[in-house]
Amino acid sequence: MKKIAIFGVGLIGGSFALALRKVGAVQHVAGVGRSLAPLMRAKELGIIDTACSSVEEAVAAADLILVAAPVAQTEAILASIAPCLEPGTVVTDAGSTKTDVVAAARKALGKKIAQFVPGHPIAGREQNGPDAAIVDLYVGKKTVITALPENTESDIARVAEAWQRCGSIIHRLTPQEHDRVFAAVSHLPHLLAYALVDDIAKKPHADLLFQYAASGFRDFTRIAGSSPEMWRDISLANHTALLGELDAYMERLNELRGLLAERNSKGIEAVYANAQHARQNWIRTIEAAEQQSKQGGD
Repeated sequence: MKKIAIFGVGLIGGSFALALRKVGAVQHVAGVGRSLAPLMRAKELGIIDTACSSVEEAVAAADLILVAAPVAQTEAILASIAPCLEPGTVVTDAGSTKTDVVAAARKALGKKIAQFVPGHPIAGREQNGPDAAIVDLYVGKKTVITALPENTESDIARVAEAWQRCGSIIHRLTPQEHDRVFAAVSHLPHLLAYALVDDIAKKPHADLLFQYAASGFRDFTRIAGSSPEMWRDISLANHTALLGELDAYMERLNELRGLLAERNSKGIEAVYANAQHARQNWIRTIEAAEQQSKQGGD
């Protein structure tokens, strides 16, 4: 590609640019953001070539536009792009929710909706900003494309190829399927991690508790170090599916509480053993997929 434009040059957008640069897949990267400081830092780090002062400058002659900002900003960003969106340009996003993003895109882009191919790279770190961007963030990771009926296969292929050049493995879901899946395996875990740390922090003896918190607590709560703004937006955007998963989880916790109150050792062990077995199977599946991906790359 001759040019890509990235709205949001932090972890997700910045890593996308670095990965494409590494493999020589893009000649020029234009960056757009809400403030100048992150853009200048991204330029200093070699993530972008141009820190654009206007949307028009950023998207002019772009082959691909990536919206890598919090999902609540999607509609406003796409609305700013729409008047200057050229016919040959494809727009995609990296939002962690899709049903709301598609609705926002339809409202903002109108007749140009066919040029928007929704996506979601399943990768991240708890750090934020341009300094968090790393060249291999997407290697071996999934990217879900939730294509629209209006999209052409060539536009879908352009988005898929860009993520593949970053080392990602492409999957396809509908927006609705995507949001149901990620409410369970991503959005709920983040909510739980934030809730646990917040609960500990508000206890009168929080300092003592944190003093003795070790690797188990750190591992369980790692994702609570992620951007509160981003995860606020994700939680609200996918609130219906997330509420359903939260209700089901609370029922499960209540069942486990009952077993604990009854001192039902067999019942508790059965829950723990089932969870252990399921997690081990999941890890084996991941390791097998990673090994297959490495062999394919070789």
